[in-house]
Amino acid sequence: MLLASLVIFLLIEAAPGDPAEIMLGTSAQPDTLAALRAELGLDRPLMVRYAHWLGGVMTGDLGQSYTYGVAVTELIAQRFTVTLPLTLMATMLAVTVSLPLGVMAAARPGKAGDGLATVFSQIGIAVPNFWIGLLLILGFAVKVRWFPPGGFPGLEAGFGAALGALVLPSIALAIPQAAVLTRVTRAAVIEVTNEDFVRTARAKGLSRRRALWRHTVPNALLPVVTMLGLQIPFLISGAVLVENVFSLPGIGTLAYQALSQRDLIVVQNVVLLFVAIVLVVNAGTDALYARLDPRLRGRR
Repeated sequence: MLLASLVIFLLIEAAPGDPAEIMLGTSAQPDTLAALRAELGLDRPLMVRYAHWLGGVMTGDLGQSYTYGVAVTELIAQRFTVTLPLTLMATMLAVTVSLPLGVMAAARPGKAGDGLATVFSQIGIAVPNFWIGLLLILGFAVKVRWFPPGGFPGLEAGFGAALGALVLPSIALAIPQAAVLTRVTRAAVIEVTNEDFVRTARAKGLSRRRALWRHTVPNALLPVVTMLGLQIPFLISGAVLVENVFSLPGIGTLAYQALSQRDLIVVQNVVLLFVAIVLVVNAGTDALYARLDPRLRGRR
């Protein structure tokens, strides 16, 4: 996190543009620009500003947004109530679709189910999620009007309304991830099927179906969990595009708006939050390994 914070700060500082000039306009007087830069702390040395920001992060004070005029902590907390359920819905949908489809394809290679999974994987990987979102809007929001085309009414409008606003974005975000997971699940199940313990179970009279779900699938979950953990960064980056397509006031939209407005303090805190999420998910994935593979529990 410390290394990531330094890299994030230096990269954002290297970006062109002056936040004070963007806020006041190109016609602002030099003394007015200098006063605003002093107010925002932009006139201080580079490493002093970095140390001040890092100290605030460690104490929970992320500073104040240049553009919105509110605390960045409050701003991120508000937007996170949209991005968190969106990401969770997309993850659950991707797992729910990919695991049965991958197992079905691996159980009968070369059959119709395997062909269906292959086509789904190729299309899902090739098509960008923002274009999938546009197609979903045209089909299910404009044509049949089952779901709203965009926006988020807020939790105060009711759970049903909030959930309905996230259905299409979560599908657009989940399809590419489900395509990758389907391919990984298929390969992992086929690999475990050829192991000696599976053949021994079949030789002892266990049916093909029971051997698949009792022995093969549980032992094939480890690479699937690994890939699911690695997909979290892609879900986060995909949320930036999908939230803008559906006009969702989430973290991704906040990052895009802050970057276009040169609201540096918001951008660097949002990116650092993304880094923290990835690190936490990777740590959780490592902890889950021991639950799935008993051979790892005794290792130090």
